[in-house]
Amino acid sequence: MQRISYFGPAGTFTEAALVQMEALGTVHGEAEHISAASPPAALDMVRSGQADMACVPIESSVEGPVVPTLDALARGDRLQIIADTELAIAFAVAARPGTVLADVRTVAAYPVAAAQVSAWLDTKMGQAKLVPAASNAAAADDVAAGRADAAVSTTLAARQRGLEVLADEVADVEGARTSFVLVSAPVPPPPRTGRDRTSIVLSLPNEPGSLAKAMNEFALRGIDLSRLQSRPTRTGMGTYRFYLDCIGHIDDPAVGEALKALHRGGGDVRFLGSWPTVVAGGCPPPDDSAASAWLERVRRGDRTL
Repeated sequence: MQRISYFGPAGTFTEAALVQMEALGTVHGEAEHISAASPPAALDMVRSGQADMACVPIESSVEGPVVPTLDALARGDRLQIIADTELAIAFAVAARPGTVLADVRTVAAYPVAAAQVSAWLDTKMGQAKLVPAASNAAAADDVAAGRADAAVSTTLAARQRGLEVLADEVADVEGARTSFVLVSAPVPPPPRTGRDRTSIVLSLPNEPGSLAKAMNEFALRGIDLSRLQSRPTRTGMGTYRFYLDCIGHIDDPAVGEALKALHRGGGDVRFLGSWPTVVAGGCPPPDDSAASAWLERVRRGDRTL
């Protein structure tokens, strides 16, 4: 049986994303779910061999990239993204049975979740103090243990812990979504499907124009970048690494050529994977089959050109 770590505890959106991947057939065969205290901890379980794969959040449509996940993918032994999924995100406000909103003085919330419901909390529970929680499900644990009066959590976590849902489908931004990725040790990427995404971490020489030159490798080839995020390397002030996602697969000639050019140009390129994506949007790389056929005819000395 496969072992898959996830950002837990039980009842988080990440576990729901893992269950969705299983239902869609992304995960083949039976799998044991192993809860981890954080996205980096889930990924480190793969590095250590305690898990075969990890499911972690990577980007929110409201709050942007999930920084702990990005940082963890950039350090240590290389890992590889092999699949993704998306969930619509809305929260449940839950409390112990018999509690009403007016009684609540403390609200436990994972900081990312708190940011997505801050306006609702100010309007409906302005009297309550926000208490940070380690995850959405951990917020429900805090309420069950009496450490907080209410939690911004998930309906699943509230039900698992015997809490009462005071408000459901809570979100400041309608249509908010979060994407999650399935990560393994390095393997050959899944085959190209035509609806793929490729991700890298790029460290560049600290010299004028190095980032512009790197971006130009994608622009010249008509490759659509879907994410560009900088993060400090923590090795010195003003030093950064860059996270890039593009539309396309490493087996698409344009994408492969861009990655080769980045490596040839002296950048440190960490390949994070090419995989079939469920995330909508973006333009696929140009089809160069006609140009390749023309070049082959030239090489053969075709007189009809």
